Amino acid sequence: MQCLYYLSLGILQWLLLGTYVSNFTLYYFFDYEAVNLSSFTGWMVVISYLANAAAGAGYLCLVVERAKKCLDFTATLFFVHLFLSSVHSGFPTNFQWWVLQVIGLVIMAVLGEWLCMRREMQDIPLATLGGLRTSSLRTRGMSLTERVKSGLGV
Repeated sequence: MQCLYYLSLGILQWLLLGTYVSNFTLYYFFDYEAVNLSSFTGWMVVISYLANAAAGAGYLCLVVERAKKCLDFTATLFFVHLFLSSVHSGFPTNFQWWVLQVIGLVIMAVLGEWLCMRREMQDIPLATLGGLRTSSLRTRGMSLTERVKSGLGV
């Protein structure tokens, strides 16, 4: 999850910031001072983090697949991000950074749970046998014993 999160964050920041900054570094990933609503680049950082939270919800649906685990995975991801940000540039003291992280966590967890629940609630398709549904075999006149004898099973 962490790798997918940083991969998509890098792509989003490269698309949104790459042409506007002369030196695109890890500063925009891990430095809390990059989250600044008084500059254009700060807004692009905020937009990239929020869009990445939505992308992270999609990753939760693909990787985790269980709505019950989405909050755990999301909280762990953001805790690791807090740790890496603290190692890179010290413990974050910027209020805007904290608000952005909480909003990102909420977006990712809630949207991820919703996507996982939608996926969990889908009908389970019946197994097909040679392109025919098992229910269509009954209409063809095959009894259960005939199907077992022929190796088709139940």
